[in-house]
Amino acid sequence: MQYKIPVQIENEDPIVLGLSLRQLAIIVVGWWIWYSLFVSLAKSMDTQIAAVPSVAILIIAIIIAVFKYSEMTFIPFILAFVRFKTNLEERKWQKWVDSFQPIDIWFLTNIENKIDNTIDFTSKINKIKELDDKINKI
Repeated sequence: MQYKIPVQIENEDPIVLGLSLRQLAIIVVGWWIWYSLFVSLAKSMDTQIAAVPSVAILIIAIIIAVFKYSEMTFIPFILAFVRFKTNLEERKWQKWVDSFQPIDIWFLTNIENKIDNTIDFTSKINKIKELDDKINKI
């Protein structure tokens, strides 16, 4: 039995105001941090002064929620940016290879001590010929 697989399975569906569930969750968490900070600062200072750092946190949460650059959301973009900056001299682009591996972000190689792994096909062909000769002698 064959099933149709949706092409855009990883796309998020908008729920409210064009925002997905992930974006709404980020905004709700940012609002909760904003509210908690505002209430705690308002006890010790004027509410207008307490609103400044609180509103800054809410704005940062909204920016993180709606950020999209080249089909990357905020966290993958920051991870790719950090990887690019740490491996600036050694960044090698290869065709058909996924360039974003979160596990390799802090992986640095020393270019001077890097071993060039090349395969010597002549020695392999000679070994195959030797094995073929031995098989033929049997």
